[in-house]
Amino acid sequence: MSFNILSVIGLGYIGLPTAAIFASRGKQVIGVDVNPHAVATINRGEIHIVEPDLDHVVQTAVQQGNFSARTTPVAADAFLIAVPTPFMGDHQPDLSYVKAAALSIAPVLKKGDLVILESTSPVGTTEQMADWLADARPDLRFPQHEAEQPDIFIAYCPERVLPGHIMAELIKNDRVIGGMTPACSARASELYRIFLEGACVETNARTAEMCKLTENSFRDVNIAFANELSLICAEQQINVWELIRLANRHPRVNILQPGPGVGGHCIAVDPWFIVAQNPQQARLIRTAREVNDAKPHWVLDQVKQTLADCLIASGKRASDITIACFGLAFKPNIDDLRESPAMEVAQLIARWHSGTNWVVEPHVKSLPQKLTGLATLISLEQALAEADVLVMLVDHQAFRDIDSTAIAQPWRVDTRGVWQ
Repeated sequence: MSFNILSVIGLGYIGLPTAAIFASRGKQVIGVDVNPHAVATINRGEIHIVEPDLDHVVQTAVQQGNFSARTTPVAADAFLIAVPTPFMGDHQPDLSYVKAAALSIAPVLKKGDLVILESTSPVGTTEQMADWLADARPDLRFPQHEAEQPDIFIAYCPERVLPGHIMAELIKNDRVIGGMTPACSARASELYRIFLEGACVETNARTAEMCKLTENSFRDVNIAFANELSLICAEQQINVWELIRLANRHPRVNILQPGPGVGGHCIAVDPWFIVAQNPQQARLIRTAREVNDAKPHWVLDQVKQTLADCLIASGKRASDITIACFGLAFKPNIDDLRESPAMEVAQLIARWHSGTNWVVEPHVKSLPQKLTGLATLISLEQALAEADVLVMLVDHQAFRDIDSTAIAQPWRVDTRGVWQ
């Protein structure tokens, strides 16, 4: 069975690059998204997110007629679901987007189709998705009912890419292929080999789901160590950046860099999926999440102390002081604000500070709604020339290129070690 038409459900930071790469290999790709603006933008050959090298791949694919977008699914040979999987207020996983995507494709499924879930999900989500599809299409046989020869093949295949390098890493990184059955794994591997240069490593769906959660939880725990170290060093009046450089000279030590917290849709979210399902066992993972989630409030305390020093030295009132936050994205050189600790810090400062609040973020054209009316988006040049207190939150290259000796302001809070 060949894959003549592919459909990608969810055209965000993972779905759109994935669809574009399949289309660049000559496949007919239909992207589906509930956002009409995203659909219209893509059909013009443009993109609605920032990711290096993605724009010209999408433009070429659309111009060649290999890629189009729409708001509702149509028949295809393979469906890749790449929709958000956030958590709710109590840190329980929210699978409503996955369920909505599954039910949206159910009417157009036919015998021989492949359905792949790429969204990072709690263990058991792929099986749950298969049950939703089976309930919607009782006329078809699914892997949980017919393991050897189902009508519909289902697998879980998580992405493991770095924003800012997605186009290269989608192609080169190994892929974990978690089929509900070995036949499902083999079918999914066949699909990814259309573009994949890395290995297709086959396993079962539950192991693949846990693998993605494990990878991001490992990162979260290691970042939490660095962030906790920064708190200790501040208390002990030690330069944490120098300390880490020295400690990392040990041949078996590789401490990560601290920051204002942890952001992004993966590392800041996925560990909670493990905690939600294993609350008694996941003690270290929970603690790491709590350490990283608390860091923005610690940064606010540093800003408050710095402002107090500024007021004493300048003789000004707090309402006369301008604070400029550098960066809103969850990591350098991208526009992605999802779960960004920099965003949280900027909000905390803007809600607390009675004076002027500025934000410098070269990768967005306007402030997100959460900051509208609280702060003003300004240029880097104006912030350096006129702000009283500088708060470094994201080490964008544009910020790293600044000669620190040319910065006149003595009142700074540097969460990324840029001005050290």
